[in-house]
Formats: sequence, structure tokens, C-alpha cells
Amino acid sequence: MASDTTHPKTFIALENNPAVFSHLIHHLGVSPTLAFHDIYSLSSPSLLALIPRPAYALIFICPAAVFFRARGAENDAMTAYTSSGPGEPILWIRQTIRHSCGLMALLHAICNGPARSHIRPTSPLAAFIEAAVPLQPTERARLLYDDPDIEAAHKSAAQLGDSPAGELKVAEGEEYGYHFLTFVKGDDGHLWELNGGMEGPVDRGLLGEGEDVLSERGLDLGVKTFLGEDVLRGEVGFSLVALAAEEV
Repeated sequence: MASDTTHPKTFIALENNPAVFSHLIHHLGVSPTLAFHDIYSLSSPSLLALIPRPAYALIFICPAAVFFRARGAENDAMTAYTSSGPGEPILWIRQTIRHSCGLMALLHAICNGPARSHIRPTSPLAAFIEAAVPLQPTERARLLYDDPDIEAAHKSAAQLGDSPAGELKVAEGEEYGYHFLTFVKGDDGHLWELNGGMEGPVDRGLLGEGEDVLSERGLDLGVKTFLGEDVLRGEVGFSLVALAAEEV
């Protein structure tokens, strides 16, 4: 089926649930040795110790208003990303499917950094990555738009969780009220912020050899830039999950 930009494809939004996220990546061909974990605190050492390390990626979910206060001006000033090929330190995918924010975040988490080595080489996800790497962003987005295996896996995951899938549907013409952002450590050792709704990936700075995305520096360069009072303004409804080993 060809891409349709007049009436774009629309998915059922994924429930923000580590079990749902893990089901989806395993369905796509990621080893069950990796899973998503809820992060309950960024200030409690005992709660952070529950997360297996290294953490390969963080997915941060925040209200749209907070996202635009933190990133709106930066995104408006960005030039559209056009890079491609195996020399990219990360694989970034533009979002063209409506309400696929969760899927985009998951793909950005698992397709980058050391997590990619946990993808089975004969899986649908491995085939997608192989085809996507040489493509420029527009063609890469079209590849995802038309991928039947990823669409089927997403549909399966959307039926899971604590909320009936119908409750997560968004009316035609309405926008989903949350943004999903992924933070990964790229092949260049830098922290990258990946959001398919922005103009491209954003390099947030170098991480040390022993620093992962959940390290103090990783958090300071990434998630914590959304948590200042000038950005929060009393908003609630945040969530943070980590991609790491299935168990400590």
C-alpha cells in the first residue's frame, strides 16, 4: 500500500506500560533478554538501583505543553535532517503515522546503540533496519509507513495493557496530548534525543566511557532539562521507562 499524505494512516495509541512496550519489541524480534522497566524516582538511590545497568535507552513521556515549552523554539530553529548511511551515529526516523508516538520511541530505543545487537538477525526488525540505514529521512519514513510486519506487531501490542484499546483512540483531527522522547547513547558516545516529530535528532553532548543514559550526566543533559519549574509550571502526567536487561 502506498503512503497517503492526504489521509495519513492512524494507529491506536499504545498504553504507557513497560509490559506493552516489551511485548512489542519481542514481537518484532528483540531478544527476551531485554525489557522495559518503570523508573519511579530520579532522586532515590534505592529505587534507581532496581534498574539493571547499563540502561540502553530512556523513553520519557510528557504533556504536550511541557514539550513545547522545553523544545518548541529549538525545533522551530532546526534545519530538516537529511543524513543517511552507515556513518550516522544514530538511526532517526521521521513520524508520519498519526498517534504512533509510542512506536517511534520504541524503534528509536532498540535500533540504536548496544541494544541493536539484541535484535535477531532474521527478524522483521533486522530487515527494516537493513533497508532503512541507506535511505534519507523521507524515504525511511515511507519504508516504516508501508511495513506490514511492524504494523501488525503494533496492532497486537495496542490490544494489551490495563486500558481497553478503544479508550486510547483519539478522534479524527485531534492530537494526542503527550510527547514520547527517546534518549540513547549513540555509536559516537554522545547522548542523542530522538523524536520523530522534530526536524531531526539532537546531540545533547558527550557521555563518558562508563556513563549510560541513566547516569547523572545523562539525566542532566536529557530528561532533567524538562523538569525545571519554568518548564513544568505545575504540570503532571510524566512517565519514564528504561530499556535494559530483563532482570538485575
